[in-house]
Amino acid sequence: MKDNIVLIGMPGSGKSTVGVILAKVLGYSFIDSDLLIQKAEKKLLKEIIAREGQEGFLKIENRVNASIETEKSVIATGGSVVYCQEAMEHLKEIGTVIYLQLDYPILRRRLGNLIGRGVVLKEGQTLKDLYEERVPLYEKYADYIIDEKKTNAEGTLQKILEILN
Repeated sequence: MKDNIVLIGMPGSGKSTVGVILAKVLGYSFIDSDLLIQKAEKKLLKEIIAREGQEGFLKIENRVNASIETEKSVIATGGSVVYCQEAMEHLKEIGTVIYLQLDYPILRRRLGNLIGRGVVLKEGQTLKDLYEERVPLYEKYADYIIDEKKTNAEGTLQKILEILN
């Protein structure tokens, strides 16, 4: 078993929430790759996207995620990291990739202001479009898929712990 756990999934799927709890339970460090990006660029995600555009942001996201070197960590990624092939190959090398899968109606209820969250949307793209575009990528890179239907953070945590044992 690789000694890092990498959480992927849509914004609002619980990667950061579950990741922090999982890190505590395992005695691991917790890394939020969106925060690493903000620290590296000294700007909020939404400011980076506004300044660099979608392609520029993805280049930064790819560079930052591909450079993560850590052991015994839970890494919560940004939802768009699956567009970054180099980063995903690196994350798969250093960790077990777990996709936190949410049904679209639940996701829509959970998410508020996408722009305020720093979500990468193309011109005219809806949340539904984004969801349908990303799901196949999450499934492609996942070592394991956790279906979060009818569960909460604690339930998701238990499912991850079962996989790891």
